[in-house]
Amino acid sequence: MPDRIRGQGRNSKIYPATRERWRDLERLFGPKGAYWNCWCMYWRVRRRDFRAMAPQERRAALRAWVRSGAEPGLLAYRRGQPVAWCAVAPRDEYAALAASPKLKPIGDTAGVWSITCYYVPKEHRRTGLMSALLAAAARHARRKGARLLEGYPVSAEKLTGCMGYTGLVPAYRKAGFRTVARPSRTMRVMQKALR
Repeated sequence: MPDRIRGQGRNSKIYPATRERWRDLERLFGPKGAYWNCWCMYWRVRRRDFRAMAPQERRAALRAWVRSGAEPGLLAYRRGQPVAWCAVAPRDEYAALAASPKLKPIGDTAGVWSITCYYVPKEHRRTGLMSALLAAAARHARRKGARLLEGYPVSAEKLTGCMGYTGLVPAYRKAGFRTVARPSRTMRVMQKALR
């Protein structure tokens, strides 16, 4: 079993998503696959491929990614139950980022890791989980050899729907990230050096 990555959000324990934790991830995402049957594939594949995939194909793709040994994200637990998710992997593994005209790489991408998504069910929001996952993601990426961690949080007065799924600017600022680009009115590209 992989080492626990220290969490700082109200008694949370955070672990990399491994094949042994697949059932927990599946249970956390529930029958709707987190956000509208996304199964955390929105950034992993090009947009046209994402739209062409059926929900069960997205689920199978995430399962294959987890089972490959890649540890493509982190799971937060409270009282032994999975309560939140954060997708973090090398930037080059996200086809939608590579194809995005708004999120073009800033400099060399060697050693750059990206946080593309958080899934925190409503009942666990505003409890420190995003900050805990963000800190754990930095430690996880550093341990895997990353030199820079990048995120795409939003800055908005009011969040609607799942608008904050890429993260929130205040949490990133608090964690020591700096804004390096503003691809839209609400989205920021924020980075933190890890070594």
